[in-house]
Amino acid sequence: MRSLFYVLTALSVIGLAFWAYRENYETQAALNRAERLQLQISDARQRLRVLNAEWAYLNRPDRLRDLAEINFDKLGLVPLQPYQFGRIDQVAFPPEDETLPILTPVEVSNMNMEDTQ
Repeated sequence: MRSLFYVLTALSVIGLAFWAYRENYETQAALNRAERLQLQISDARQRLRVLNAEWAYLNRPDRLRDLAEINFDKLGLVPLQPYQFGRIDQVAFPPEDETLPILTPVEVSNMNMEDTQ
């Protein structure tokens, strides 16, 4: 009986050692994947910073003004005139006195409507 107990104990120790060995390697692989992802994220952030800097450089007002002047004939741009803007009285606002009708009262408690009035 004791020998069976020793054999089962030895087998369980061997099984637990194998499980711990596999978990260690899976953990190391997960850590390596996480590190690679962090590197990819930092590279993407760096590229984004460069693209934002390039966008800011290309959208400088003086550069855009010069491009508009150079391509004036091709684009057909004209300066804005005051008559191109609308007046405030041309905006259609809804009437102020118009409210949504309440068709039926809504009961929000256990009390009857007659009790509250």
